[in-house]
Amino acid sequence: MPRPKIISASRRTDIPAYYSEWFFARLRAGFCAVPNPINPKQVSRVSLRPEEVLAILFWTRNPRPMLHRLGELDQLGYRYYFHFTLMNNPKVIDPGGPGLSASLKTFRALADRVGKERVIWRYDPLVFTGVTDADFHLNTFAGIAGALEGATSHCMVSIMDSYRKTRARLRELSTIEGMALQEYLPAVHEPLLQKMCEIAGEKGMVMTTCAETIELSHLGIHSGKCVDDQLIKGLWGVECRGRKDSSQRPACRCVESRDIGVYNTCLTGCLYCYATVNFGKAMKNYREHDVSGPCLLSTIH
Repeated sequence: MPRPKIISASRRTDIPAYYSEWFFARLRAGFCAVPNPINPKQVSRVSLRPEEVLAILFWTRNPRPMLHRLGELDQLGYRYYFHFTLMNNPKVIDPGGPGLSASLKTFRALADRVGKERVIWRYDPLVFTGVTDADFHLNTFAGIAGALEGATSHCMVSIMDSYRKTRARLRELSTIEGMALQEYLPAVHEPLLQKMCEIAGEKGMVMTTCAETIELSHLGIHSGKCVDDQLIKGLWGVECRGRKDSSQRPACRCVESRDIGVYNTCLTGCLYCYATVNFGKAMKNYREHDVSGPCLLSTIH
């Protein structure tokens, strides 16, 4: 039998929010089809049989559509945990999220269901503009951290990276009054990050960074792993190959996983998102996707 693998669901789209029905259908089928992001004609069959899955990592802004079905995962014997992005940016930056109040309720409901160690809060990426400056992020972070006290033990942060795919959208954002992008400045932003780390600690959370090239260990903020072999071992006592995922950025410390998502399928519309180049195409792909099909894209069979 092949070595059990970690399933990433998914860096490329929000499966819990938009494709949970498809996901559970694929679990019943025992596999899914995943096109190569560079060459879509090259399609891989990924086994989802419980004995061939070491753990599943869900990346999401809204796991609410999946909450009532977590028992199915448990009954089938899957190990799983969540990375839950929860911020409160202006809608012009994050237009499609469910809103802060609803997200807080969902986060706590999820933590009550699976345990705080299995729900990691992502406050990332930090986008600095005239509106979302250091004071904005400090106040926002403090408020969310207080509301999540006892519901998580881990928070991840990062500074927004500029990708070729997102530069046009971010340039357009900068034309809006007060939304001109600001560079990361250690003298301005290190005190912010240090205070955020202190607040996290006061609320029972360890803060780490995600694929961050900026050195912050002197602030007590160390590099973290999203796909985390040590977390999996600590939660379930299972060993996994701790080899760095070579397909990720050099600063990423994640171990190897198999992503089952597809780019240009997420509807949330975050301006800084590298996974969606064309929001119109994402909506088209979502409307046309076949919940019973092997792949998120209806064109892949």
